[in-house]
Amino acid sequence: MSRHNRRRSSRRRRLTIGAAGVLAAAAAATSVTVASARETHPRGDTAKADHAVFVQGDELDGNTIHVFKRGRGGELTAAGRYATGGRGGDQVDAPTDSLASQGSLVYDDRSGRLLAVNAGSGTVTSFRVRGQRLTDRQTVSSGGDFPSSIAVSGRLAYVMNAGGAGSVQGFRITAEGLEPLRGSHRSLGLDNKKVPLFSSSPGQLAFTPGGRQLVVTTKSANTIEVFPVRRDGRPSRRAVVNDSAGGVPFAISFDRAGRMLVAEAEDSTVSRYEVRADGTLDVVQKPLPSGQKTLCWLERAGAFFYGGNTGSSTVTGYRTDRHGRLALTTGDGVATPPSATSQGVIDLAVTEDERFLYVQNATSGTVDGFRVGGNGSLTKVTTVTGLPSFAGSGMEGIAAV
Repeated sequence: MSRHNRRRSSRRRRLTIGAAGVLAAAAAATSVTVASARETHPRGDTAKADHAVFVQGDELDGNTIHVFKRGRGGELTAAGRYATGGRGGDQVDAPTDSLASQGSLVYDDRSGRLLAVNAGSGTVTSFRVRGQRLTDRQTVSSGGDFPSSIAVSGRLAYVMNAGGAGSVQGFRITAEGLEPLRGSHRSLGLDNKKVPLFSSSPGQLAFTPGGRQLVVTTKSANTIEVFPVRRDGRPSRRAVVNDSAGGVPFAISFDRAGRMLVAEAEDSTVSRYEVRADGTLDVVQKPLPSGQKTLCWLERAGAFFYGGNTGSSTVTGYRTDRHGRLALTTGDGVATPPSATSQGVIDLAVTEDERFLYVQNATSGTVDGFRVGGNGSLTKVTTVTGLPSFAGSGMEGIAAV
């Protein structure tokens, strides 16, 4: 079947989100200061991020990155707020997650750069990170409308644009920031407006381990599209279009063996795939349900995975056995119970040492931090309040080091 006919025949799905009550104002707002993106730094500053958590505010009148210092026990303290030079965005009818994506804020350890989308401006911002400080801001066009996800492999960065026909655009990561990669722009062939409907926008862009394939999830088309990547860093002219094993594919993650896991929002399931060199997918584990509502985000911490369920404001834990097979860490699918300050769970981030998990709560405007136990259990160690809460738009995007 042709790509065009497959898209036309795909059943459109809409995400249904359980209503979450709007909470009263949170406790005292986090005290942060707006710092210059080009301020000088003393000698001896580390050239990379160090024990930091970055939160994208996605403010419509001027996107900012909220920076927190991470203590040895996982606790967070405010360390500054930096303007990206672009505007945040809000997808049409988004219920809790303004960008409706995973991977909108990415830290690249190789280059020591933090990359952020400015969905309302059609741009991407790069910062150099020194400890918990952001410097050397650079902003470039994303190559399309409503950028919402970033993927990095080696010296390559690709940006997914969710608006209009949708597209992916490649960049070289240089000492100065992002440099557009000529001949790398590829259309996704979608039929969205400039600001897309949240349920018809693509969910995430990701490189496979090793960087030989570029993967995109498309929610309402219910497909997983794979671009084989040539040695020059440019993707194939057309994506290989694969039907998703579960309904409304959203977030992408990979296990230690390089197999791909996809979170599916329709029934809050996770499927596991083998990605072949030609871009085709083999299903190696059928959709695993958790019993929760609207699973959209998925991140790995060692042998465990954690999924954010925005409809039930919960986090689900998954474990893998020695054969890589996925199972729930708890019988009810809840790794940590919801609380009054943890409403509207969206994006997640795991520290590089895989000891801590940080969760954005869009409705409450908070971030929770958890210590990851040896059995996959989660113990809350911190809560940050006063972040941009969802009320037509709100924060989305988080990275941890």
